[in-house]
This record gives sequence, C-alpha cells and structure tokens, in this order.
Amino acid sequence: MQQGMESKKKIEVEELKNVNEFGDGVSWYRGAMLGKGSFGYVYVANLKNPKSKNRYLPSVMAVKSAEVSVSGSIQKEREVLSNIKGCPYVIRCFGDETTSGNNGVMAYNLLLEYGSGGTLAERINKLGNRGLAEFEVRLYTRSMLRGLNHIHAIGYVHCDMKPENVLLVPNSSKGSVEFRAKIGDLGLAKRENQSKKRRLEPYWRGTPMYLSPEAVADNVQESPADIWALGCIVLEMLTGKPPWDRKDAEDVLTKIGEGHELPEIPGDLSKEAKDFLKGCFVRKPTYRWTAEMLLIHPFVEVLSDDDDGVEERQEVEDINEVDSMQLVTETDDEVSYSQEDWSCISEEESVGYWSEDDIEITEDEIASSFAEERMSIRISSIDSGFNSMIDTSSQVASRNPSNNSLKCPLKFTIPAGVLALGGRREI
Repeated sequence: MQQGMESKKKIEVEELKNVNEFGDGVSWYRGAMLGKGSFGYVYVANLKNPKSKNRYLPSVMAVKSAEVSVSGSIQKEREVLSNIKGCPYVIRCFGDETTSGNNGVMAYNLLLEYGSGGTLAERINKLGNRGLAEFEVRLYTRSMLRGLNHIHAIGYVHCDMKPENVLLVPNSSKGSVEFRAKIGDLGLAKRENQSKKRRLEPYWRGTPMYLSPEAVADNVQESPADIWALGCIVLEMLTGKPPWDRKDAEDVLTKIGEGHELPEIPGDLSKEAKDFLKGCFVRKPTYRWTAEMLLIHPFVEVLSDDDDGVEERQEVEDINEVDSMQLVTETDDEVSYSQEDWSCISEEESVGYWSEDDIEITEDEIASSFAEERMSIRISSIDSGFNSMIDTSSQVASRNPSNNSLKCPLKFTIPAGVLALGGRREI
C-alpha cells in the first residue's frame, strides 16, 4: 500500500513538473495532465476569464504540448485539422500558441476541443468484456463513418484509427445517448495517394492491432485502411475484446500480413452487425466498402438524426484567424489586453523532424497554396470613400463524392500597413 502511495505521489510530481515546464497561455491556465505519448503531453486548459464577453475560446479545452524542437508531429496535426475543419464528427481545433515555462523551455501548444466523456477505449474498458449495447455501438459507428467520409472526401487518410483516438463529447438532452463520438489525433494523417519513394524496409503508420493487410504486406495506407481499422473498432465495441487475440506486436503483424486470416466475428451478433463487419474485413482493399457505402448499410441507416442529439457547441473561432486579436487576461472591470504572435515557429523547425518525403510534399503544398492565394487578390478602386479593397471572393473547390462542385471560401488576411488609403501598393 505504501509503495502504491509513493508511486501515485511520483506521478503527481511528474505532472506538476511538466505543467511548470511548459507554462500557461496568454488567456488560459494549464491544468491536469490527461495523457502522454510519443508526440508530447495532453492537458486540460481552463480560460483565465471564462465569463468575459470578448473571449474567443471555450472555457475548457484540451491542449497538446511538446517542446518546439520536437513538435513536428503536433504542427503537422495542426495543418491537417486546418484543412479538414467544418465537420461535427472531427475534434475541433481552436488554434496554436507558443508558451515559455519556468525554466525557459519553449513549448508548442495545440488548442483542441475537450472530450469530457473520455475516449472510446475508456468507455469499452469500463464495461469489461461485456461490450457496449448494440444501439450505442451503431450511433458511435455512424459518427465515425461521417467523420471518415469527410476526411476521405477532402483527400486525407487518418492512418491511426483506434478506440484511444475517438473522443466522446457531450450531446444535448435531446440525444438518445449522453455522448457523441468524434475522431481525434490526426498527427499521423497523410494525403491520399501520396507519391512515396520506394522503401526497402517495412514502413507503416499507426497501431499494429488495427492495421490492414495491405498496410502490413505492401506498406500501402489509403482510405480503405481506415475502413479496416473502423471494423476492428466496431468489433471491439460489440465484444469488449481486441480484434486479435495476440498481444505481441510481431505476432499480430504476422497474422495480418501473412496469415490470410480475418478477425473472428462472433455468431451471436445481429445479422446487420455481422454483415457490416464483413464489408469492413475484406482483405483486398479494392473490394472493401467505403465510408459512403457503409453509411447506407442497415446497421447504421435505420438510425434517426434525433438519436444523435444536438451538439453542445459554443460559437468560438480559430484564434489564429482573428485579425488583430485581443485576449482578455484580467477581469472585465479591470481589463488588460495582450497581442500574441502566433506564427513564431520557423520553417526549419516546423519540418525538421518530418521524413524527407513529407518535407517535399509540404513544400509543394505551401508553394501551390501561396500561388493560389496571390492569384485570388484583386485590388480595385472605388468611389465610395475607399481607394482600395481586397476581393477574396475566389472559391477553392474541394473533393466531395456527393457534390463535386462543392466550394469553400478562401480567406486571406492582409497585415496592417500593406494598403494605404492614398493609393495602391504592390503585394
């Protein structure tokens, strides 16, 4: 018992050390540590003045942090979340910020939506080996499918779908269940059909237990790999057990890649559940069902949107898109504001810890994006008192299976001083 208390005390000291090491944000306090991984640490973040009318952030968030020098994975996740935002079934990102701890350590922080219901893995483990009620499984499955359909439509692959990366966010009282599932942790996500240099050694992203056969055997991870992983999650929700009975990673990989086996589907599941899982567990990715196809499967199609409830959502913005943003750091009676430069990470630091392939792809994307944004700016004179204005009416098309002409407005912020009222200036 004494040993257990000492161990608990050691963990608390370590958490306190990490909090002090990374410091607080301009408008938020760093709270208890929620978890840690190879990327860094995750904490609860609370606003310093949650009752302020001028706040741009929710009162409680999750903040993912790492030292700037090793924050490449988190910065990559920030880029992905910026590109796929707008889906209520993917964890929201509220921006990023750098902080400095008591010892002078510079930390990169990603501000994310807080899943107060914990992770799907915790929900499964709480019930032991009994599994979740099938109705609850169907709701969570539909939420994940809607999230994946959105991610795939924009041209990304998650690459690490597992219960630990699915968060439970509160519903309104109208929902049939207390929480809705949201996909999180996109640090390993990649562009679909990315051209990769041929690798001599095995290479894949993610967790062995949820990898698809083509990922293990051929190092191929495209959108069908996410569907295989989804099937593993659904099976685990229904049974309370992992999809493979092997605990050793090498044994699992051998069974997936060379054994030509499929995860065992229990006979006592409903007909719809078994048929749904069979659509996910097809060894050849070309014959595997897509997220869009699975959304019309009877396993989830019979659900009403009312069952999902209404998301409890506050109207908050991405702090990095707020022009000349002011953050309240004191009470409303005695307000003090501070401005923060959110883009202090150098290009070298942001990509220095990615692979060579990722660097090449990122540079191409940045160059392409910059060129498109410059093309979208038109400066025209008007007679209504303004001599110049910025037209950001250009639209950028995004890939969507149901509407190929879906467009998203392109935002472009001109720093103060670029345009003068007296005339034009070259950009």
